[in-house]
Amino acid sequence: MLRFRKLPGVLGHAWAWVLVLALSAFVLALWLLDPIPMRGLRLAQFDQFQRWQPRSYTPVPVRVVDIDEASLKALGQWPWPRTRLASLVAQLHASGAAVIALDLLLSEPDRTSPAAMAQLWTIPPTTDWLQRLPDHDAVLARTMVGRSVVLGSSLSSGMGAASLPQLPFRVVSVGATAPQSWLHGHDAAVWPLPGLMGSASGVGALNFTADSDGVVRRVPLMLQLNGQPVPTLSAEVLRVAQGTRNYLLRSTQAGVQDVRIGNLTVPTTAQAELWLHYTADQPGRFVSAAQVLRGTVAPELLAGHLVLVGSSAAGLMDMRANPLGQQMPGVLAHALALEQMLSGHYLQRPAWASGLEAVVLALGVLLLGLVALGASVRAAGAVLVAVLIGLWGGAWLAFVQGHWLLDAANPSLALVLSFGMGSGVHHWSSERQQRWLRTAFSRYVSPNRVAHLLAHPEQLHLGGQRQVCSFVFTDLTGFTPLMEMIDPVQVVALLNDYLEAMLVIVFKFEGTLDRFVGDAIVVLFSAPVVQRDHRQRALDCALEMDAFATAYARRLQAQGIAWGNTRIGVHCGEVIVGNFGGKALFDYRALGDPINTAARLESVNKQLGTRVCVSQAVLDGCSAVPMRCVGRLVLKGKSLALPVSTPLATLDAALCAPTPNYDAAMLLLQPGPEHDAHAARQAFEALARHYPQDPLLALHLQRLRSGASDDVIVLTEK
Repeated sequence: MLRFRKLPGVLGHAWAWVLVLALSAFVLALWLLDPIPMRGLRLAQFDQFQRWQPRSYTPVPVRVVDIDEASLKALGQWPWPRTRLASLVAQLHASGAAVIALDLLLSEPDRTSPAAMAQLWTIPPTTDWLQRLPDHDAVLARTMVGRSVVLGSSLSSGMGAASLPQLPFRVVSVGATAPQSWLHGHDAAVWPLPGLMGSASGVGALNFTADSDGVVRRVPLMLQLNGQPVPTLSAEVLRVAQGTRNYLLRSTQAGVQDVRIGNLTVPTTAQAELWLHYTADQPGRFVSAAQVLRGTVAPELLAGHLVLVGSSAAGLMDMRANPLGQQMPGVLAHALALEQMLSGHYLQRPAWASGLEAVVLALGVLLLGLVALGASVRAAGAVLVAVLIGLWGGAWLAFVQGHWLLDAANPSLALVLSFGMGSGVHHWSSERQQRWLRTAFSRYVSPNRVAHLLAHPEQLHLGGQRQVCSFVFTDLTGFTPLMEMIDPVQVVALLNDYLEAMLVIVFKFEGTLDRFVGDAIVVLFSAPVVQRDHRQRALDCALEMDAFATAYARRLQAQGIAWGNTRIGVHCGEVIVGNFGGKALFDYRALGDPINTAARLESVNKQLGTRVCVSQAVLDGCSAVPMRCVGRLVLKGKSLALPVSTPLATLDAALCAPTPNYDAAMLLLQPGPEHDAHAARQAFEALARHYPQDPLLALHLQRLRSGASDDVIVLTEK
């Protein structure tokens, strides 16, 4: 596999680079496709920014006349007669309103008009008294004459081609592309009644650009109807207020750049939309329609204002959701748009925003993925947190200082995904490497020690603790002469096979390798993990090691190789177990006299003629194992006698005396009521005549002949 050998860890593999590059390309492609979930996440961030930092309300001459619940209760339910609307228009004009915009769709004749009522009651329209009654729509039309009144229309799609009536405005387009191709397109329209349109100063579409979640975040200034740009209500109000006829749309290859209305140039989105920056609730923005009709509104609240007539009454079904998580009347969106255009306050998503976000997303995913692959989770996490803080801090600063809308949510999600992928692969690779190291390290250190350190890394410190352990000490006889007799390479190969098989037995009984000393092995039980049955494990391990070593030696001896026997000593006691050495290098081992005693027991086999010596301290914790009592040994340098036995399984049954006879003879040497040194000598003499090659019989008989009277064997050599 191709590797980048100068790079550490996972980064040294080509597949790691391919992985992060593929992830970076994937998120970049996803960004370009911009699916609904990504748009929703981006808009949710913009909404949250508005909640944290709503626009500071600056009074501008824009007012909403609200047909609220109080007005309906005082003046009757909707729809009101057009004569009442005429009175409202007249009262607003008399109060000095600069422009009056009706956020209402007056596309059908007034059903409360006398002509409509007469038709309902089948009264002939030629009736004299009926002809003398005023037509309500005509009253409203006459009231609008000479007054700056803007009516509303509604555009829709899928209804067939719609004809455009004579409209009071003209749209001029300049730029690299036809701007109408960028506008939200419609092919049908519902216009106000012709009589009303003829008297109005302007007509604007009431349509909003609600997102998929129903939240109104933008208000279009221009829409497209069968290829022709038409203004919305807020744009038309601003045009009429300035007494101009033309709109100027400027566009680039990326879409509409801005819309010029009179003396004001309004920056927009590519679709000629204005981002709304909401304020906290401002009750002073509204006046009740009932108060206007009663003439109880202070003139300064309406004089010189752009007045929009709409409804917050729930029954009129014109409530919309806003980014602040509130319901608002639809007319408020037009009012906010007018406030922002008059005050010059614009939220913008710059044309370069998407490109910058794509670069941040792709490079961020690439770089953070590489960091997560090559560094620890903690280090990569710190980098991730720092990048996220910078990303969100930059987006927030851009919003507060420049009123720019920059997406930090989707790049953040991509960075977290990259971090998760990189850290996951890094963890997987580390686990795989750790498994490999565990396997490899187990060839140097006992597997149970490796497993314990992995589970308890806090124990990797200098120092030890007191603990009762069992020890098995083995040594191979005649190894040094063997090295001089045959090829050392062959001897080393045989020794490696021997040691490997012995260690397999050690690890089978979950022993811990304390150390190798040439061809000798030191094994401890009950450390680092406490084993309640450590004595039994040590004895069973010693018996199986003896069985293997004896068979191995016989096999090699049959091939003419003078391979020696293995001597084994088994003992237990309290020792200090832990890490010893220095800060640069330390070793895990046990220190204490029981280890030396186990080594002495191994060595004493040479003098006893046995292969395995086991102390009584070990046998006290074992189940019944056929043993032959050796006696009480006083090791060189010691003063106390140590009871020692040897397993029957390690003795040659053909050469040794029967166990009952031997035990009976030994009983005569041991302290107690049956002690009789003279009888013991006679018993050993009798057994020796039949079993002259029994090493223990010969040893005790020699001692008795030399004047010994008990089973205490004082050793003068190690």
